[in-house]
Amino acid sequence: MKIMKFKRYLILLFIQLCLSGIVEAQDIQEQPDTLASLSNLPDTEWLKQANELYINEKYQDAIDLYEKILREKGESVVVHYNLGNAYYKKNEIAPAILHYERALLRDPGNEDIRVNLEMAKQKTVDKIEPIGMFFLSQWLTDIRNIFSTNQWSWAGIVTFLFFIGCLALFFFSSKRLWKKIGFYAGIILLIGTISSNIFAYRQKEKLTAKDTAIIFAPTVTVKGSPDKSGVDIVVLHEGSKVFIKSKLGNWSEIVLEDGNVGWIENNKIEII
Repeated sequence: MKIMKFKRYLILLFIQLCLSGIVEAQDIQEQPDTLASLSNLPDTEWLKQANELYINEKYQDAIDLYEKILREKGESVVVHYNLGNAYYKKNEIAPAILHYERALLRDPGNEDIRVNLEMAKQKTVDKIEPIGMFFLSQWLTDIRNIFSTNQWSWAGIVTFLFFIGCLALFFFSSKRLWKKIGFYAGIILLIGTISSNIFAYRQKEKLTAKDTAIIFAPTVTVKGSPDKSGVDIVVLHEGSKVFIKSKLGNWSEIVLEDGNVGWIENNKIEII
């Protein structure tokens, strides 16, 4: 009898810990995709109109309407993607890359976005070779980019609920085989839960960091110091991607994809 009470106590303790973990997972989710919420509102008509304008090759009018949706209704993967397509059709490569990057940031597993982004990058002047990553880091990054913040959060919740089931199976089953199944499956699911929450957190961190940008000036000279009289390091052209390391007044310290570091004026870049 005492053993049964002890088991119940352990189960309740684990459930309490699990619920707190689920709450934390839900707290780090990004806002729901705006397009999904638009489907229940009359303003969905704006999106239909913008798509019609795009189909009829009235790209500037489509751009204006897509921008209006983003301003008034918030962020949407689909709107950023369509906006990138419209800019690409107008051969405005820098804003096309910007909106493809913003869409990919919110839906990193979307291959259509990734393909179109690569096509747009082919039209940029600068061909900067990125520094290679350690294979294990690259592998983990590729796994993390399969899902968005929301998707990893839900994966963590689902695996956690299955973990609770395995825990109950281990404690309450009278058969040794089922206890083993519950134990080993529970370990795997616990690892999956922890990994999913870590990936969700990292995706959320990446989404809110605002530490990457696209060059919007036709040409810009990267300086060795935050001053126009600083030593010239390299000339970049619109569409190139940079990583923001720090800011000082009207200047940003940037890191190029090849690892070079320099300074650039804030009005020459647009944050992703």
